[in-house]
Amino acid sequence: MSTLHVVDHPLIQHKLSIMRNKKTGSKDFRELLNEIAMLMGYELTRDLPLEDITIETPICKTKAKTISGKKLAVVPILRAGLGMVDGLLRLVPVAKCGHIGLYRDPETHKPVEYYCKLPPDIEERIVILVDPMLATGGSACDALTMLKKHGCNNIRFMALVGAPEGVAKVQAEHPDVDIYVAAMDECLNENAYIVPGLGDAGDRIFGTK
Repeated sequence: MSTLHVVDHPLIQHKLSIMRNKKTGSKDFRELLNEIAMLMGYELTRDLPLEDITIETPICKTKAKTISGKKLAVVPILRAGLGMVDGLLRLVPVAKCGHIGLYRDPETHKPVEYYCKLPPDIEERIVILVDPMLATGGSACDALTMLKKHGCNNIRFMALVGAPEGVAKVQAEHPDVDIYVAAMDECLNENAYIVPGLGDAGDRIFGTK
């Protein structure tokens, strides 16, 4: 079974509270989302493997640590996932970036795929799949299935806010993928929006509503 990690650092909780406020505008919403993504990324990459190297400081030669093993890829689920990319790339500038395009059918609430572009060596990388909201889990599960079809076998899913329904679906369908969220909310409403949530993340990022 995949592990659910709630990254509830005080700075993250504070920034998330501002994002939840309906009076917060798109500029501040975008900036806070990137800041939280970077803070969460710090925790998500905690177990990256290290190896020893020899460097020369201004004083002498010494052994030092550097990240070894697989490199990273950041894959946002379009469009709202784009709001989390810059924060992660600030943390790991050499990471490659792919894109998966899914939208939610307004009647069935199920995801519909329209785009997929990934780095050619994606199967050799640790993949961080990002989407601000883990609501029904439909988009996350479909995106994870797409990544696995491209050979990915080391994937972590990162969202800002999760609902119990979405977490349960991802854990049931992709038990090998750990889930990282900044907050676990109460439930979904009749329109499959997270309660209390923060509204439609894509609309709030891009000012389209």
